[in-house]
This record gives sequence, C-alpha cells and structure tokens, in this order.
Amino acid sequence: GARRPDDGRRRAPAPEWVRADFADLTDADAWRPLLEGVDAVVNCVGVLQDGAGDSTSIAHERGPRALIAACEAAGVRRLVHVSAVGADDDAGTAYARSKRVTETLLEASRLDWAVVRPSLVVARGVFGGTALIRALAAFPGFIPVVGGDQAFRPVAMADVCEVVVRLLAPGAPARVRLDLAGPQSLTLADLLRAYRGWLGFAPAPVVGVPALLAAPALAIGDLLGRLGWPSPLRTTSLRQMNHDVGGDADAAERLLGLRTRSLDQHLSEQAAAVQDRWHARLYFVRPLAIALLSVFWIGTGLVTFGPGWKGAVAILHEGGYGAVAPWIAGGGAVVDIALGLALLVRRFTARAAIGMALVTAGYLVAATLTLPQYWLDPLGPWLKTLPGLALCLFVAATDERR
Repeated sequence: GARRPDDGRRRAPAPEWVRADFADLTDADAWRPLLEGVDAVVNCVGVLQDGAGDSTSIAHERGPRALIAACEAAGVRRLVHVSAVGADDDAGTAYARSKRVTETLLEASRLDWAVVRPSLVVARGVFGGTALIRALAAFPGFIPVVGGDQAFRPVAMADVCEVVVRLLAPGAPARVRLDLAGPQSLTLADLLRAYRGWLGFAPAPVVGVPALLAAPALAIGDLLGRLGWPSPLRTTSLRQMNHDVGGDADAAERLLGLRTRSLDQHLSEQAAAVQDRWHARLYFVRPLAIALLSVFWIGTGLVTFGPGWKGAVAILHEGGYGAVAPWIAGGGAVVDIALGLALLVRRFTARAAIGMALVTAGYLVAATLTLPQYWLDPLGPWLKTLPGLALCLFVAATDERR
C-alpha cells in the first residue's frame, strides 16, 4: 500500500500495489475494500512533524484508529505496527506523543497485535535522518555535530524486516511490544566517524556546534517543513535524539531467536558505491543551488523593473526589436520572477528548474541571432548563462527525495 502506487510499481514490479493514503482512510468503512482477502496488516506509516502534506494526527491517531476498527470488523486478527524507540510522553514532542497513542489504541483493541520499536534504522537507501548523518559524515574538512554524545544502537533494515516477518508467522508472540536495537552502542560522533570511513573519505575531526548556533537552523527547518520542504534538521529530531534512541539489544533474540547485526557488520556487507558518495556530498549542495537560483532569477526580474530598465530596453533596441523592446523586457522580467518563486514551491521545483533551462536556452538562441557580438564580450554576458543552465538541470535531475 502506498500513496503513489505507480511509483512503487515501477521500482518493484513483483508485489501487488494498491493506493492507501491515510489522509483518505480516516474512516473504518474506507478500509473495507483494501482488507478483502487480507490475513494480516503491517503498518509502517509515520511522519516526524506536522507540515505541508504531513499530519501526526492523521498518521499516528486518526488513520490507525480507523485501521484498527476496520481490522476488527473484517476479522483480520494480526496487526504488526512499526513504531519507534522513545515513543512516549516524556520525549515532549508531538511525534512521540502521537506514536504512543497508536500503541495505546492497539493495546485497547481485540487484535493480536505486535509493536516493533526500532532504534535508528540503517540501510543502503537513506532518507531523512540517516541521509543527514551521511551528509554530515561527508562534510569537507571536518564533521559538524550538535551534541555528539547522544547514544544509539543502530539496527539494520534487514533485521527490522526479519522481525516483522517472524511476527507474522503462525504461533508468533502476540500482544507484545519489542524494542529493537543492534548490539553495538555508539555515540553520534562515533556513528559519524564510522560512516565517513564507510564512504571512503579521509578521517576528519568532529566539531561540536553550540546549541545557540544550531537553534536558528532548526527553526528554519521547522518553517521549511511547513512550507513543504521536510527535513531532519528540525526541533523534533534533536529532542528525540536527546531523549532516547537506544533500545534493548537482546529483545529480538529473547522473543524471536534473532541476533541482530552490528553497524560494523551492516556496513561491511554493503560497500559504499560512488552513488553513495555523490549523494552524501550533494546533500547540502542541492538546497544551496535552489536558493541561489531562486535569488538570481527573482533578482534579475526586479533589477530589470528597477535600475536596469533603461539598460535592458537599450540592449533590445540594439538587437533590432524596436517598439516591442519594452514589452519584451517587461515580459521577460515577469517570467524570471515567476520561475524564481515557483522554484521555492516543493511540488513545482523540478518543473520550474526545467522551465528555467528552456527559457535560458530560448534567451541564448534569440541573443545569438540578434546580438552575436556579446559572445565575444570580455565580461561574457552570454557565456555566463551556461553554468546557470547546467545548475537548472542539476536541480531538476536531483528532485527525487526517496
């Protein structure tokens, strides 16, 4: 089940995919067609923080409440819920409180439920916090970190999946909560050093970032999340890390006979490829590219309407556009500003970047036909657009988040 099953079907064609968006499934009746012929349900839905398109209430309370009621009505007895270590009221976050609500709803139900509460989950593919960890580990020259002494017991995604599979087997333990963690206890600083080595970069010192300096970045992350740019650089992430991300290293072996692998084992099983190094190094470059492109396009439009108006019209007259020169200058400025603003809207970013590339190519064709001499200008007004064109293509090509 996925919000965008077509995307999943292209990447993994073997399973049967259905559309299942919790935002549309807050009533038990809505679940009925999805549960026909189903013997068990695994719920992996979760969001870090409220924002554009994300709701902790829907993901952790209203959606699960409807799902549990629907399972009871349809006779689906088994429900395995993937929660998280530290999902309790003491964490002081809406994420933890609402995650705990899901567990409470299960405990009050008639289902044969099981709750899996993993510590930090590590996998070859990364998203969210684990992507940030790789990016920080790959930072040039040094490794920045807020705190650094937070304790983790990373657990491999393969072990999380194996636990879920074992909990779905006949005779598996029911009505249990399982804190799932790896055997290796590491501080955040240790984790960053391990990933830097795995990525193949030379060792670098870990440099602590004072909380006062980190606070503005987290506030910006919270704001961007509400605008549709979810990021692990948010207050919830830091609070959860400072609260509890450890877990019980022996619980899976006691309950299911599974010995989880250490981070060293996990990393040794999958050597880093060039794609991993690129992703880690480009993690901070991409938002910088988006910000600079937006500033450049909005700025050129505003300059054209302001102090650069006479110059812009004069150049167009030089190119032989005559009476329509002011209209071309004004229209071009409007397009520049519109594309610069659209780039900042998450769902339009890739299309805006492609639009910028096409508009740039159009500018260059028209400029070459009417003002070819500027290709030889020592300040390079036409040549300088080529790196901008490449940057637009970079932003468009790296739009995928997961």
